[in-house]
Amino acid sequence: MNIVIVGAGMAGTMLAIRLARRGHRVDVVERRGDPRGTNGPDAASISVGLSERGRAALRDIGLLEEALARAVPMRGRIVHHSGRVTYQPYGADDTEVLHSVRRHDLNIALLDAAESVPRLRLWFGHRVTGLADTEVRTPDRTFPADLVVGADGAYSTVRAHLHRRVRAEFHQTHLDWGYREFTIPAVDRPEALHVWPSSRGLVVAHPNPDGSLTGTVFLPFDGDTGFSGLRDPARAGAFLAEEFGDLTELVPDLVTQFLAHEPGSLVSVRTAPWQHDRVVLVGDAAHAVFPFYGQGMNAAFEDCAVLDACLAEHSPGDALAAFEARRRPHTDVLAELSARNFVELRDRVRSPVFLARKRIDFALGRLLPGWRTLYAMISHSSLPYGDALARARHQDRLLAGLGGLVGLVGFGGVTLLTAARWKRSGRC
Repeated sequence: MNIVIVGAGMAGTMLAIRLARRGHRVDVVERRGDPRGTNGPDAASISVGLSERGRAALRDIGLLEEALARAVPMRGRIVHHSGRVTYQPYGADDTEVLHSVRRHDLNIALLDAAESVPRLRLWFGHRVTGLADTEVRTPDRTFPADLVVGADGAYSTVRAHLHRRVRAEFHQTHLDWGYREFTIPAVDRPEALHVWPSSRGLVVAHPNPDGSLTGTVFLPFDGDTGFSGLRDPARAGAFLAEEFGDLTELVPDLVTQFLAHEPGSLVSVRTAPWQHDRVVLVGDAAHAVFPFYGQGMNAAFEDCAVLDACLAEHSPGDALAAFEARRRPHTDVLAELSARNFVELRDRVRSPVFLARKRIDFALGRLLPGWRTLYAMISHSSLPYGDALARARHQDRLLAGLGGLVGLVGFGGVTLLTAARWKRSGRC
């Protein structure tokens, strides 16, 4: 087949490598220039968390070791709150870790690998202007296509063309919070995700190989303590010091970095169908999610593996429908979990009840084979997202039942003891 993939980001490049190695001719069309030729803003891009799903996809194409060489292991969260620093491990042992890697670095590794694959060509600076039944058009070139894959992000051009052909559902949600990025110099205990939770904001920081951290501050867009109300350096400095404590000590130029750029938006996308005729969407083009579960990139990589398998197992006409049927229910669950985890990071990681429940889950994991937290199933396994959530809810019901049983046994014991005392006293 002649396959045209629109978008040379991580998902598009990952999928191109897989499909070209199966013998398809693959053209990857990207409107931007080649990122390997710039040291611009993208080179200092935000770091992302590579979980087991992403590692499995990289392992499949032989790039895992190279990716991990550019990454930093994160064995847990370090939570900074009210002058205290607490550590919350991600898993029961050192095998359950995430890896922090710069998006730019991983994209470069994928592009370099793609360039060496026969039958795969990369086309930068080509903006898609039209899709016909058998071709993809740009101002400078027409690409023959038996299959078109939209891997061009949350604001996908391919999705827009697809929606002109079918009666599609489309839901785009912008969070009323935005984000700004900044750099934290080298810190102690770099092998962790650092979190500064606050009722009025949130800071998350990923470690980098040089010992620094790439930080992201999340705030509402509007209001006196949102981005719009914190444009004055003195006001911004006072707010950041009050809300995030030791962060201002770790980053002497925090205010300067904070005010250097306009805040970015956070968007979640749901659409249906993902495919029609010879066109299919993957990654953020199909299911962009908020970043608070760290699964956007990992889910996109998993899309590539599933689509590759469906194309190998089915005729082209059936493969796309099979892909959507296998993936969309689970990425819908991921969207819900990602929105919910925003509240966890902002509010619950500092809660004694939350920490107690984590300790109970870890204890049960040691006592009961197969007992795993929802976070572990999402981040440290390849169990489909919907199946992980169903299993976690089943565990919650078992735990609630166990708690009720313990309470009933305790109540029964007290009742029997009281009856015995009354009998000894001659009152009954």
